[in-house]
Amino acid sequence: MAVKKSEVFEWISTVVRLAMAGILIAAAIPKIQDIPQSIIAVRAYRLLPEPVVPFVGTMLPFVELLLALFLILGLFTRIAAIVWLAMMAAFMFGVIWAWAKGYSIDCGCFGGGGDVAEGTTNYPMHMLERVGFVILGAWLLVYPRTKFSLDGWMRGGN
Repeated sequence: MAVKKSEVFEWISTVVRLAMAGILIAAAIPKIQDIPQSIIAVRAYRLLPEPVVPFVGTMLPFVELLLALFLILGLFTRIAAIVWLAMMAAFMFGVIWAWAKGYSIDCGCFGGGGDVAEGTTNYPMHMLERVGFVILGAWLLVYPRTKFSLDGWMRGGN
């Protein structure tokens, strides 16, 4: 019995979907545990107007956690992939901005964040990591059908 390409892609997409959820949870939990530090991390980019920095620093980890929940459930998977890709674009823009401006910051992506000693940042490696995250999101955007998902259940599948 031959395995269908679509069946293999559904399994790959399931792994990708759950990996993305895990990444988001790993990013959100440390920020939720230290909201003031999350605000400091957002402020370090010197990109947003100060009045919105506390709001973004406070809400970002909750948005990440909500997106993780959608991915775990496999609910609106293609839309979740689009939101993921938009977030990765914003994060990449922020890193490029900080790098171009000569700021030495810890991105705060997985907690912590803010200004750090000069020479302690590794922007190229950070960008490479984000490219990997973009690849995950792009895969799920193109192949959103996954196993064990509410999307599949709603369309009468798995």
